[in-house]
Amino acid sequence: MRDIRSLFADYAAYHQTKGNKWFHRAGIPLIMLTLLGMLARVGVSAGGIRVDLAMLLIVVAEAVYLTLDWRLGAVMLAVSVGFYFLGAWMPLWLNAALFVLGWIFQFLGHSVYEKKSPAFLTNALHLLVGPLWILNDVVPVVK
Repeated sequence: MRDIRSLFADYAAYHQTKGNKWFHRAGIPLIMLTLLGMLARVGVSAGGIRVDLAMLLIVVAEAVYLTLDWRLGAVMLAVSVGFYFLGAWMPLWLNAALFVLGWIFQFLGHSVYEKKSPAFLTNALHLLVGPLWILNDVVPVVK
């Protein structure tokens, strides 16, 4: 796996304009929150333990995040757990509506401001890098 700084630099190359950055700062947290909220509703129980798809997504994402940068990964775990409970609490219709709005924000940012395809179309890992990149703007760990 590549180094976090090179992933951030590659991701940043697709996000240069102020308008695109703004739409991503709003859209990525919306997508993350609502995706976890929707996936929290899909689960199984075995031996009295309930596991849902949101929990599995958090575990997989955290494995990547902690490998890239343990400090940012630890903060993202706290954010993810908070989003998990908030998203699970929200009504499904609201999760779905805000999920769509988050993706509209992403594509508006790229089509109106950046005039460049989203980074995840060339590297699927950027679907995980995006939330970490936004978090690093809020809690600057990686310089």
